[in-house]
Amino acid sequence: MSEISALAIEGLSFSYGNHKALDDINFNIQAGECTILLGPNGAGKSTLFSLITHLYDTRQGRIELCGFDIKQQSRLALAKLGVVFQQTTLDMDLTVDQNLRYHTALHGMSRKLATERIQQELERLNMFDRRFEKVRQLNGGHKRRVEIARALLHKPSLLLLDEPTVGLDVPSRKNIVDYVHRLAAEENIAVLWASHLMDEIYPNDHLIVLHKGIIKANGTVDDVLKQTDVTTVNEAFSRLTQGQPA
Repeated sequence: MSEISALAIEGLSFSYGNHKALDDINFNIQAGECTILLGPNGAGKSTLFSLITHLYDTRQGRIELCGFDIKQQSRLALAKLGVVFQQTTLDMDLTVDQNLRYHTALHGMSRKLATERIQQELERLNMFDRRFEKVRQLNGGHKRRVEIARALLHKPSLLLLDEPTVGLDVPSRKNIVDYVHRLAAEENIAVLWASHLMDEIYPNDHLIVLHKGIIKANGTVDDVLKQTDVTTVNEAFSRLTQGQPA
């Protein structure tokens, strides 16, 4: 490929003792592409995310972020990555602004640049007026917005989202899903979104179905529906995972 992928994974396998959590995983994500990773509990999604974020070391296979090898060039690779974990990692006793400034300091931004980036990201998420509120005063949906803003402050090429809408009410969930899809399209950011909610998938999304550590489907929504000879993603998922719930 002439174009460097935002994320390229080749021959990735990982085991916990005798249990193989991932078995020969291969896929690419391009800039501007929103990829939804579906899989039942125990499919290997968390292990995959731990390897991409370098929380676990790659034992077999290769992971590249924007052409940088996660193992050999980890600092350069991880600089391209923004992450929103399933469990909140904000400091509840700090304000929104303080949480974000701590992140900008870790990335070595000047105070002037940090102020500009914080304003830009919070305004896009309609949270700028709440920047001096303590995080514990925010509801779940607003905390998620702050975490997404934080993940974008250093202008990553790949945004990694680990079930970010779990526990949110429907309007909050829809706002975040719409925002992330719009972000991918308008800012040309690649997105890898682990989810178990079918209504978070848009028709033009890239879809990967992971089951028992193996990729069962990898393509556009239409590709996956044709592969499984069904008309809905729910039916496709059920067929690919032998009826296991997402």
